[in-house]
Amino acid sequence: MIDKVFPKVHNEGYKFLAIFGFATLILYFISDFLGLIGLVLTIWVYYFFRDPDRIPINDDNYLVSPADGIVIKVEESDGPKELNLENKKFKKISIFMNVFDCHVNRTPCSGKVTEILYKPGKFFNASLDKASEENERNFYRITNQNGEDIIVVQIAGLIARRIVTEVSENTELSQGDRIGMIRFGSRADIYFENYNPLVKVNQRTIAGETLLGKK
Repeated sequence: MIDKVFPKVHNEGYKFLAIFGFATLILYFISDFLGLIGLVLTIWVYYFFRDPDRIPINDDNYLVSPADGIVIKVEESDGPKELNLENKKFKKISIFMNVFDCHVNRTPCSGKVTEILYKPGKFFNASLDKASEENERNFYRITNQNGEDIIVVQIAGLIARRIVTEVSENTELSQGDRIGMIRFGSRADIYFENYNPLVKVNQRTIAGETLLGKK
């Protein structure tokens, strides 16, 4: 129960908590009302950077969600051109994370990280189609034990300004392991081939736990 009320914080969050906490003290000296606003914002920062433990199914016949949020697309799509996969057909699921969602991202399957590619870009609203092609984004190619590539793309949103990567190429991952996070509103796309989608648009997902696809 305590972990739900006071979840642990991602390492990226401590400096923001320090900044907001210090600013709140200054605001209290100016005005109780401004100090209260600062306190509310500090609490929000704490929960934004929460990093709860998750319990994956640990079965690679399934894909688990890479992100907390709302499913905004389930479709067939060309692969990411950045990884030279534009001539290959994939199934694609897009998940939008608002500023109240946990932003720690996880691998949908076990396997090896065979490629990571970062692309700088713009900061359109992450729910828009053009965000997948024009926003700041980070690509992970994860190769499972059957030699199949699962692609996860972190896409920065309207007010996000940094994508944090927690793994490197050749890292061996277990299903549901943390791979990184995005600061302040964003989106995650997942591309796959040999699974059938199990979610639909407007469904809420939990990173590392919600089942997205099944073989």
